[in-house]
Amino acid sequence: MADAARPELLQTGPMMPMIEAQLSQHFIVHRLDAPDAEAQLAEAGGRIRAIATGVGSTAGGARRVTQALLARLPKVEIVANFGVGYDSVEVAAAAARGIVVTNTPGVLDDEVADLTIGLLLATVRRIPQAERYLRAGLWPKGGFPLSPTLRDRSIGLIGMGRIGQAIARRLAGFGRPLAYHSRRPVEGLPYPHYPDLVALARDVDVLIAILPGGPETHHLINAEVLSALGPTGILINVARGSVVDEEALVRALKDGTIAGAGLDVFAHEPNVPAELIALDNAVLLPHIASATHVTRNAMGQLVVDNLLAWFDGRGPLTPVPETPVPG
Repeated sequence: MADAARPELLQTGPMMPMIEAQLSQHFIVHRLDAPDAEAQLAEAGGRIRAIATGVGSTAGGARRVTQALLARLPKVEIVANFGVGYDSVEVAAAAARGIVVTNTPGVLDDEVADLTIGLLLATVRRIPQAERYLRAGLWPKGGFPLSPTLRDRSIGLIGMGRIGQAIARRLAGFGRPLAYHSRRPVEGLPYPHYPDLVALARDVDVLIAILPGGPETHHLINAEVLSALGPTGILINVARGSVVDEEALVRALKDGTIAGAGLDVFAHEPNVPAELIALDNAVLLPHIASATHVTRNAMGQLVVDNLLAWFDGRGPLTPVPETPVPG
């Protein structure tokens, strides 16, 4: 696109340098995290045609793509989101305006699935705790206590989209029984489908959450589900922090309602409750499931490619289901 024809774009927060460089090349960029953001919106809001949002753009909820923000941008046509999850975008408000929302599916499926298996093994076998034991010089005083095992466990997945199926394929190699909960069965899968999450929790020893965030799944994993999972149960969350009632989880870990949890996501990132950090039966990661150079670069390029495709008249590459491309 020639400089004179560059569309104006709002960037809601910090993004990867490779994204920002390409945005600056192809768009006139305004920053919602700039000190003069209000002045920029007042001056340019009526001309902005695109939004780029994602990692680093939701601190405290202040830079979410809300209905109120969209109301100040009457000419916005597309919101390009960095990440598979897009709960930082009020997608219903965008859909009502005919605004297309895109995300970055596919390119991170294997990375997240790999990390999920690592987090599962680390949690069940207490790998971080064993390393801390060695580093503290305790091994000469006696061996590390025996851990639980994956060998006697059945596993339930909450969500069976692309990433859920990638996790299931990996788990099949461990020879453990698998089942899953989702809104509807996925055709062609050999695993039992449970329409009732509590029933699934009662019948398995591990629950792995890999489902979208948002109002429909808010606190889906609550005290009732954790109680059904039981005192030998393990919860793994690589979805969104909002899908778990974090206070109920802390109580369940403290009182032995469940045995342990492995968490890559939290309710109020990057702030993690001190009570959770203090628990020895929780393995905690700073939201790194897709955080490798190769995968994040691929995600970033897809953000840019969606925007370029739209303004080249080719339509978006990966629109989210709630905002289908107008026919």
